[in-house]
Amino acid sequence: MCAFQYEDDAEWFYNALGIRLKEFGLELAEDKTRLMRFSRLHMEDKNRFEFLGFEFRWGKSRAGKAQLQKRTSRKKLRNSLVNFNAWCKENRGRRLRDLFKELNAKLRGYYNYYGVRGNYKSLREFFNHAMHLLLKWLNRRSDKKSYNWESFTVILKYYGIEKPRITEKKQLQLKMF
Repeated sequence: MCAFQYEDDAEWFYNALGIRLKEFGLELAEDKTRLMRFSRLHMEDKNRFEFLGFEFRWGKSRAGKAQLQKRTSRKKLRNSLVNFNAWCKENRGRRLRDLFKELNAKLRGYYNYYGVRGNYKSLREFFNHAMHLLLKWLNRRSDKKSYNWESFTVILKYYGIEKPRITEKKQLQLKMF
């Protein structure tokens, strides 16, 4: 991702990059490469893009100032839930102590990557869906239902399940204006 103040500079760089890559036998992926105006001064364009699992867009802060907003890409969120569902299905027969220990490690890793400011809603969405999937698969260990929602929340509390949290430090946040 490259950012430029002037459109002419961006077009020159885009053309030069294609020529430079050809010298090494490479080419730009047309479906992943594009020029777009992305500025806080032109928020009415409703431009947004995905990069490294996040969706970037311009919005307003609580103070009413233009702010770069990030959230988990919808595609990445769906894929994470599909992978979590498969993991629950494979590991539902394990001892609860071992299962929840590994589950906490998975949740910590997810929060460490996606836990940026402004993304709490997506973290909470992942957590809620993940807990419903886990309950579903734990109840499929036998013919009889093992847990209802109330008993499941007691178990989650007992094993100290990681709750969604923002892990990004304030000084590390990117300034794009």
